Amino acid sequence: MGAIETLIEEVQTLGTQALENFLALSLIQQILLVVFFPFLYSLVWQAVYALRNDRVPMVHYWIPWVGSAVVYGMQPYEFFAQCQKKHGDCFSFLMLGKVMTVYLGPKGHEFVLNAKLSDVSAEEAYTHLTTPVFGKGVIYDCPNWKLMDQKKFAKVALTKEKFIGYVPLIRGEIMNYFKTEPQFKESKGTVNVLKTQPEITIFTASRSLLGKELRDKLNTGFADLYGDLDRGFTPINFIFPNLPLPSYKKRDYAHETIATTYLDLINKRRQQNDIQDRDLIDTLMKTSTYKDGTKMTDREIANLLIGVLMGGQHTSASTSSWFLLHLGERPDLQEELYQEIKSVLGDRKEVSYDDLQNLPLMNNTIRETLRMHMPLHSIFRRVVNPLAVPNSKQIIPVGHYVLVSPGFTMTNEAYFPNADHFEPHRWDNLAGAGGGFAGKEDNTVDYGFGKITKGVSSPYLPFGGGRHRCIGEQFAYVQLGTLLVTFVQNFKWTSKAPPIDFQSMITLPIQKDAIIHYEKREN
Repeated sequence: MGAIETLIEEVQTLGTQALENFLALSLIQQILLVVFFPFLYSLVWQAVYALRNDRVPMVHYWIPWVGSAVVYGMQPYEFFAQCQKKHGDCFSFLMLGKVMTVYLGPKGHEFVLNAKLSDVSAEEAYTHLTTPVFGKGVIYDCPNWKLMDQKKFAKVALTKEKFIGYVPLIRGEIMNYFKTEPQFKESKGTVNVLKTQPEITIFTASRSLLGKELRDKLNTGFADLYGDLDRGFTPINFIFPNLPLPSYKKRDYAHETIATTYLDLINKRRQQNDIQDRDLIDTLMKTSTYKDGTKMTDREIANLLIGVLMGGQHTSASTSSWFLLHLGERPDLQEELYQEIKSVLGDRKEVSYDDLQNLPLMNNTIRETLRMHMPLHSIFRRVVNPLAVPNSKQIIPVGHYVLVSPGFTMTNEAYFPNADHFEPHRWDNLAGAGGGFAGKEDNTVDYGFGKITKGVSSPYLPFGGGRHRCIGEQFAYVQLGTLLVTFVQNFKWTSKAPPIDFQSMITLPIQKDAIIHYEKREN
């Protein structure tokens, strides 16, 4: 013990001397030293890191702690392409104090999305970002096995039988929107799709999934609340989940207001013992019992409903905005879609679920839009067990993050020739589109919410993969397909597709330029 005590005393003495020497400096010298030291430490740390052959190459940066956050946040795909050119498919970068290891391409999809639950955690990566938006006890604010059960509960509303009934409800909401909203009342007009599409998304999803009683409570302001929740998904929210800023206050107010709306309806049905099989709300109230025998609380049910609709908000609002903007540049495709719809529907105006399955160009338009504009440009996992990079000596340490970007792969010339060109006909032959189509694989696995495709090595993964693959893919095609058919039946339009706004973690068009100019069809 004497040696240890002596060592402690020596360290304390050195610390005291260093502090005295620092205080003896002038104020300007003290400031320069405080500012200079982090930069020096950062450069030394990067030099030492670069000498290790058991680490993934690190992208060089100059600003301590900030790292490559700015360039990644502004143009992630361009950043990935530059890093790939220098370091290959696998590299690391610093983002606001967190080390992110990127693995690009299909091999990266397999490495991250099919990683073992014991090695990586989506919950630890996302809970501080998603819990303020969705609420406690659901999605990533619970153990993974509970999330798998929650997906199973929600999937009851996502069957073919349900979809058959949803299509006329969705179409009715869209037609009502065209008739009642001022921006669509004239024979010609201009609309911003980042206003119309989130509203249509909420109205159609709530009417089909959550029922008429809940839909009747909603107005356009409700869509704005979901927009405030959407704005809770930004890089700054990822690093700082709670700050005294207006956007955070709007996020929290939106969550509480939406959750209270759902809770009021749940409480009403419980008090009146009025629990049937009308909608997903009834289903969750009746069947949401976990495998360990515990039940979801009503507040957790309300929170899960927020998550279910948010999934559609991200996918359908973003995707429908983009396909309207791209089709506005392609009157030839609009006419081809119109003729395809007429050939299937004949003199009918109403569209059915079976009709949607017989419209290949319509479905390929959605597929192509998702290829060019996957709603999430980056998918994260936190490393919880040292993770070996395949076919190398490199190890990703505990506490680092792994990042995969199917959106980058889907817009890469190596997999999709002429990748920047919007061309739905590239999907006419699915087997030849981008070297493979994940949805055609037969190898499946059940993580607890039904069988899904196990393979994630396809370059085309707009709905993610593995145990966290989106369960709403088929609903998205039903919702988006009904919307696209209804839009083409009623309008011709022109537009210019704007650049992507990467300020949030959702790949939306730049707000001010998301404009279409429409003209109603004569019929």
